[in-house]
Amino acid sequence: MAGGKEIDGSASVPTFYGKELRWKREEAGRTLQETVEGSFYGATYLSEIERGQRRMPEDLARHVDQVLETDGFFSRRCEDVRKSKQGAHAPYFAPVVEAETRALAIEEWSNTLIPGLLQTEPYARAVIHSTHPLDLPEEVDAKVQARMRRAAMFEDPKRPEYWTILHESLVRQPLLPPTEMADQLDHIAALARRRRIVPQVLLWSPAVQPFLGLPLMLMNFEDEPPLAYTEGTYHGQIVDDPALVKRYRTSYDRLRAAALAPEVSIALIEQAAEEYRNGKQPG
Repeated sequence: MAGGKEIDGSASVPTFYGKELRWKREEAGRTLQETVEGSFYGATYLSEIERGQRRMPEDLARHVDQVLETDGFFSRRCEDVRKSKQGAHAPYFAPVVEAETRALAIEEWSNTLIPGLLQTEPYARAVIHSTHPLDLPEEVDAKVQARMRRAAMFEDPKRPEYWTILHESLVRQPLLPPTEMADQLDHIAALARRRRIVPQVLLWSPAVQPFLGLPLMLMNFEDEPPLAYTEGTYHGQIVDDPALVKRYRTSYDRLRAAALAPEVSIALIEQAAEEYRNGKQPG
């Protein structure tokens, strides 16, 4: 049976796991579709696991062990892959980071903090120091670098499409010293000018007050259902129920309709950056 593109098993724990999975599957003479038959997963899903792009769910690992007669190997090792993929991210957020790499479109409503994908290193460090004040310096560094690596997706000129709605307080109420805050806003504006993101600023009004409690992220994919994600300071929840995702989508669309137009928003962000640089408080 002809194999697919060669997998570099030395690159990471997930790719080592995936390469072993493909080797065992092909040794057994089974196609991707034959291997997942009888499970709740598709051939594309298993292919992405083989390429190290997805983690192996425990129920699928048990199914694969049974089909390929691998004596529980993949069930025993899928936790190692999960921990490897988690890295410095919180356990509840690691699946979101993984999903971002597959998303065709990501949309975020941010009410209290600039989204992690858009944060500069000083901003990320300030957030982590505030929320995890007892972290050791090396723990802080690991979390900051993990957050910076997420933004590598913006090096792709086409994917994903990223749209963000920022509450105006994120622009006008600084988390950083003025110069660093100017750099943070310049970073957002530069991504927008490169057409890698579409930002909108939502001015405060009583109509949006009910949405100020929690942030929201929506993700759409090529061959899987959309997801919603919301979180607090120390917890997060992925929502995959289609009816609930649809309701979150409607709420997001209402916020987008109420926000300033993208070009107006970019100008506001750039003006605020200039005011910070000149020692003024944006207002």
